Amino acid sequence: MTHKNPQISIILPTYNESQNIVNILKSIHANIPKGIYAETIIVDDNSPDGTGKIVEEYISNFKKIAENTIAIIHRTAKNGLSSAILNGIQNAKGETIVVMDSDFSHPPQVLPKMIEAFKQYQCDLVVASRYITGGKIHGWTTKRKLMSKAATIIAKQGLGVKTKDPMSGFFAFKKNIIKGLNFDALGYKILLEILVKTKGINIKEIPYTFENRQLGSSKLDSSTIIDYFKSVWKLYKNGKTKTINEKRNSVHFLSKAARFFTVGASGFVVNYIISMILTSNLIEMWYLHANIFGIVASISTNFTLNKIWTFEDKDFSRKKTLTQYGKFGLFSSLGALVQLGMVFWLVDSYDIAYPLALISAIGVAAFSNFILNKKLTFKEKLWN
Repeated sequence: MTHKNPQISIILPTYNESQNIVNILKSIHANIPKGIYAETIIVDDNSPDGTGKIVEEYISNFKKIAENTIAIIHRTAKNGLSSAILNGIQNAKGETIVVMDSDFSHPPQVLPKMIEAFKQYQCDLVVASRYITGGKIHGWTTKRKLMSKAATIIAKQGLGVKTKDPMSGFFAFKKNIIKGLNFDALGYKILLEILVKTKGINIKEIPYTFENRQLGSSKLDSSTIIDYFKSVWKLYKNGKTKTINEKRNSVHFLSKAARFFTVGASGFVVNYIISMILTSNLIEMWYLHANIFGIVASISTNFTLNKIWTFEDKDFSRKKTLTQYGKFGLFSSLGALVQLGMVFWLVDSYDIAYPLALISAIGVAAFSNFILNKKLTFKEKLWN
């Protein structure tokens, strides 16, 4: 049977996936429902391990045995995940686009459920979700889980996204919903851009179990985290719209608190990562000293974000800013003393694991910091 165009285009961005690529392509082909004509597009960022060449050899044999098609786009450099996905979308012929990873963290067995969801729920976007009932994560460290949760909270609170798993890299959508949209291709989660920039689309989340990669190495590093925060900030600035003038004090208070805690979540990530790096086998700093460095870094980033975003203070005159920073640092330091005392108490007295002690201590200090900074640093009425 000959088809003019495939119904579904599956986009697979790759970089150094020679150990996984053949098996994932076989699994995808095995899980495409009967009667569906699909194309799989591999977008390879010039992988040094020969991923592109392996795909070329596989394609030459695949054409002889299968009706569905496989194509590869060879890029000359490592230009980032989002731009690779966009490159694949630009070359896709299908009306429905599926985006997934090539390391088996996104099980191809979920593909039939995603495809069926479009028919069953008449939706425009299907998100394979780790954070709805039935969704799970296997193989992640506590640190990785906390980072993912923090990123999710930032996206939902900071950008007003309602989807439970806006950071999912496993999703499918009708190609027409992104017509006319301009993508920044910054960061590593293009789904977040789609959720923020499209309006009035019907979204359905289905549960799946995320499996940590067994072969190859993770692409998550510090530059990825930095790109994420840049992306969120850019989406916030570009997507900010005028809203009705809300007069209820409770709404104002909760809105400010939500922003403050969202910033706090980002500060938590900064604090946690620096603290854990400094206590790693590479540096082996005493955990309390490491915690101090983490606190200082998070205070600085939190002050900047809270001034600009939470309290919308655009006055950056030197005297005012330094005074505010001093107060913010003072109140944060009071919370930090509580945090340090709690960490020491929980670790030394109760032998609680340092990561868990750190999380508990940070949480205790958060609310008091918000109240003190709202009232005394940024000179706002407490209940508004």
